[in-house]
Amino acid sequence: MKGKYSDTFCKILQCSVKPALYTPGEPHFWDDPYISKSLLKSHLNPEDDSASRRPETIDKEVQNLLSSGVLKRGDKVLDLGCGPGLYASRLADKGIEVTGVDISKNSLNYAIAHAKSNGFDIDYRLLNFLDIDFSTEFDAVIQVYGEFNTLSDKKRDELLLKLHTALKPGGVLIFDITTRVLRSRCGLKNHWYFSDGGFWRPGEHLVLEQGFDYPEYDTWLDQYIVIDGDGVKVYNNWFHDYTLESITRALKKAGFKIVQLWNDLTGIPYQEGGDWIAVVARRT
Repeated sequence: MKGKYSDTFCKILQCSVKPALYTPGEPHFWDDPYISKSLLKSHLNPEDDSASRRPETIDKEVQNLLSSGVLKRGDKVLDLGCGPGLYASRLADKGIEVTGVDISKNSLNYAIAHAKSNGFDIDYRLLNFLDIDFSTEFDAVIQVYGEFNTLSDKKRDELLLKLHTALKPGGVLIFDITTRVLRSRCGLKNHWYFSDGGFWRPGEHLVLEQGFDYPEYDTWLDQYIVIDGDGVKVYNNWFHDYTLESITRALKKAGFKIVQLWNDLTGIPYQEGGDWIAVVARRT
């Protein structure tokens, strides 16, 4: 092989080797001009729960948070990774004052337009949630659909300290995380496909998917190698799964105490061995 084809082949060979833990892939994945449009489309597709949960599930989750008393009318809530405002708009409709933070300009533009057309007064901010700088402003913070799973221990600990500062005394952090039960059942990805226009690229491209397991860290990598006329790009999606014990330790270290557990945010009572753990933790 010569030229570009040789370079492409060598890059694929390099990627076939298990990378070191939390090796980054392409930067700006969530705000890529084309991929962010694909993400928004997935968020808004009521039959697709790859980016956001389906509308009927989100409705149940919001209802559970209100009926359980975790959230109430008049609360100030910070929605981290709010995307197109699927939770923020529902919370605002229930009389909750919402600030939404997201890194994707495309999703945030949709959220702003949707809020305006529906008369919701939501404060949306274009910001990486790892860079927030609030101080005792919120009654609650929500971060849903496993956002914490995407963070390394270091970044998780840094974020938890920021959230502790952002909350009022006695405020609550609401989130859900996956367990290794879910990842073990889903298995590791290892296949390829050709597309003439899809999620990753508008034109012809080849996608090689592979997965790596780091059991000693309860961590998985879903890796996507995308090949088109412009070369090879590698996207690494890291997932750190939790047990009740491991998330309890992390929360305690940051000054939080768990006050409510469910198997998911719709309110299914907690039982060990589930795919998800939904947590309400109070700032101590």
